[in-house]
Amino acid sequence: MMWSSSFDLHCHTTHSDGALSVEELADAMAMQQVRVWSITDHDTIASWDEAKVAAKKHNMRFIPGVELTCDVGLPSDEDVLKTKGLSRAASSWHLLAYFPYDPIPEGLEKFCEWLSPLRDDRVPRMLEMIDKVNGFGMPLNPDDVLSRAEGSVGRPHLAEAMVDAGHVESVNEAFEKWIGDGRPCNVERPKPSIAHVTALVHAAGGITSLAHPRYYGVDYETLIQHLKASGVDAVEAFHRSHTDDDRHRLWNLAKHYGLGVTVGSDFHSFERGHRPGNMPVVVKNLPELIASE
Repeated sequence: MMWSSSFDLHCHTTHSDGALSVEELADAMAMQQVRVWSITDHDTIASWDEAKVAAKKHNMRFIPGVELTCDVGLPSDEDVLKTKGLSRAASSWHLLAYFPYDPIPEGLEKFCEWLSPLRDDRVPRMLEMIDKVNGFGMPLNPDDVLSRAEGSVGRPHLAEAMVDAGHVESVNEAFEKWIGDGRPCNVERPKPSIAHVTALVHAAGGITSLAHPRYYGVDYETLIQHLKASGVDAVEAFHRSHTDDDRHRLWNLAKHYGLGVTVGSDFHSFERGHRPGNMPVVVKNLPELIASE
């Protein structure tokens, strides 16, 4: 059984809510001996061309990826949430899509056409959220918030603006009190199912993996069975938020039900205490298209 820390298949750049540019992130990955790398910015593939160049510079293999916001697939369980130390479940599920080799042109074109409004809808949603924040007596300039994102604007950009304006003391406080799931300034949008998104990704020659399953408050075996029924290829068993018990149980359930596993640091910034790479995974249990060199 071969373990490796050379894969990092979940991270973010300034094209969504990461703090580093594509080139800066490539440098950081290379410093940590990452050899197989994917950028999974939220609802955008704007980083792909830059990343291919940056990866080649460091002799890394780059796998084009994206993190897609989907509808909640199963209701959360209060006992599971309590066991995980969570006060509530996430209001959306996040699906990682990967295109390890040349995508199917027609399928990729359809996928990009579908993705474009999903990305573009982030701006109207953010403007609504800023209005809500302003309505609670915390004035913010919309241009300031939007300018913080080079690509897909997200709640971390709003949280940073709230900190800089002195409305909250930390990004965590902004989420917990105001803009997190179920909080008074959050705005939800209709979201696709993971089965629908997976079908689109498969038609383009890609594969999917459910990101950070710990956050959804669902019994892991029930969750894995749902992923299998939805056509999802893998589960992100090895995520920085997971305990050793989470990783072991998800890994074994994935093997039992015939799913692959993926691994990711979910790196956003050094300031948040994240670090790229440094996530061991059993190579043979990665999806075949990713594990094969």
